[in-house]
Amino acid sequence: MPPAKRKPRTYHPDKTRSAVLAQFAAVRKGVEGLTPEQLAAPTRLGDWTVRELAAHITMASSAVARGLAAAGSGKAELRPQDWPMTSAPYAEDIDAYVRELAAGNDLATLYAEAAQGLERSLAEHDGEALVANRTGHMTLADYLVTRTVELIVHTDDLNDAVPGLDIPYDRQALAACTRILADALATKAPGASTEVRIPPYAVVQCVEGPRHTRGTPPNVVETDPLTWIRLATGRLPWAEAVDGALVSASGERADLAELLPIMA
Repeated sequence: MPPAKRKPRTYHPDKTRSAVLAQFAAVRKGVEGLTPEQLAAPTRLGDWTVRELAAHITMASSAVARGLAAAGSGKAELRPQDWPMTSAPYAEDIDAYVRELAAGNDLATLYAEAAQGLERSLAEHDGEALVANRTGHMTLADYLVTRTVELIVHTDDLNDAVPGLDIPYDRQALAACTRILADALATKAPGASTEVRIPPYAVVQCVEGPRHTRGTPPNVVETDPLTWIRLATGRLPWAEAVDGALVSASGERADLAELLPIMA
């Protein structure tokens, strides 16, 4: 029996807008307090320094204004759950752009300009406005959900790179980021034999196999939001998470190693 079609998840546009603004503000505040030595420190993102990572966050946030300006006419064809799997082909271009951006600009200026552009874009456009990105058009409401992924994932990268930084995670942004990456897994591996639980934000069914209908599912994966986000984006290997008891996985179809990362 084929798996039942999943009803597309919806996100409250006002809450998403507030979450993006709040998380960007938290990152901006954290970055403004960094010393030159901290900005020169390495990160877990290849050979990027903290400075380059911080510059990348302004690029990802400024993409809202750029995408609105470039959208033109057309229709939205890209869904939030599809977006995480579209970025890999552009990694080299992004890397080159970020290095140039970080080398040639003052971070405080980059953050001020990104904040102004983001606030102006959200004040002037409703959620149905089209945003162009490298892989297609999205509505502004949907595109902002993808910005929670950029902001939460890279907030975690900054906190990892700078001991004691502890930039907070906006709860709504963390929830949206967790959900979009969970939905991306279900899109990548459709099915209903395995239930992935990420309390308190998401539960999805995925992986081909016998469909579960009642009682406790035979294949269950459960973890916390930040662990899931690190797994889904390649920051944490599956085996390491399981061995460290960061993930519980029971059942013969509960091994997600071959499906991860979703976004790298």
